[in-house]
Amino acid sequence: MTRIKWALFLVGMAFVIGSCQRNPLRVDVSDVETVQTVKFYDDALFADEALTKERIAELEQEYGRFFELFNYHMIGIGGPEDEGFLSQLKSFVADTMIVSLKRQADQLIDKEALAHDFTQAFKHYHYYFPQKVVPTIYTCISGLNQSVVLADSLIGISLDKYLGADSPYYPSLGIANYKIQNMHPQKIVSDAMHFWGATEFPISNRASKVIENMVYQGSLLYFVEAMMPDLPDSLIVGYTDAQLAFCEESEAAMWSYMAEQNLLFSTKRMDIKRYVDDGPYTSSFTTESPGRVGAWLGWQIVRSYMKKNPEVSLQQLMEQQDYLSILNQSGYQPE
Repeated sequence: MTRIKWALFLVGMAFVIGSCQRNPLRVDVSDVETVQTVKFYDDALFADEALTKERIAELEQEYGRFFELFNYHMIGIGGPEDEGFLSQLKSFVADTMIVSLKRQADQLIDKEALAHDFTQAFKHYHYYFPQKVVPTIYTCISGLNQSVVLADSLIGISLDKYLGADSPYYPSLGIANYKIQNMHPQKIVSDAMHFWGATEFPISNRASKVIENMVYQGSLLYFVEAMMPDLPDSLIVGYTDAQLAFCEESEAAMWSYMAEQNLLFSTKRMDIKRYVDDGPYTSSFTTESPGRVGAWLGWQIVRSYMKKNPEVSLQQLMEQQDYLSILNQSGYQPE
């Protein structure tokens, strides 16, 4: 083989190998046009302007539905028409702890980068689901009340729930360590996308088996992966590197155990919670295991299914509520 032909052969092989290894979810969204707005309600509320009735009317006009959700459901002070509303909102904004939370959020969270990441995630969303509404994102300080709130066309993010594992506020409130480990800025967008996916594609009310719940939770993780294809698996699922390594090394053993113990088709509520709900670890396995290993296994099933069935679109996956069919067509068999 001549040198030129050999060089062309190597280039061709590199292309084939690169094509085989290319992440099919890493799609080009540079030309996707979507109206994505991120509004920083916390900056508006904590601005130097005095909170007068006129200023409240301006906030209500500008922030609309989120203004209502924030006051009624996140900090629980009612609305402008309620007696004492203005004084309670002033007290909230002046509260020492609230002011400290706002200051920490401003120091830790790059809002320009946050807006960019949300825009990129929802460009992917619009790419896969062009007929669906792209929500407006609102940031706020809720006094550690809620991480994420959702309505028909909006997502509200409490930035004070993402101040990092070393924040002194979280343990003082009795929040468990396994939850605190995910309360950091890098989890904001993936959490929001996970909640949005669960809202847009709710689980079938016929899903009564452990394996059905596993596959559904796996589809949500796959959804987040599709929205943020460059995000590490650890941030998508919310595991430490050690926890993720445990799952990867123990995948076959965990799957075999659940199959041999007839757990996959159990309809017991406690079995479902044990494998798909968050926790310090999964009680069937060692304390080195993370919680939600059922969701992680479900993710691997869905990945296997989508790889084996490339003609299936993401929209078809998310609308598929026959979770046993996904399992059966996945060819999933960890070794």
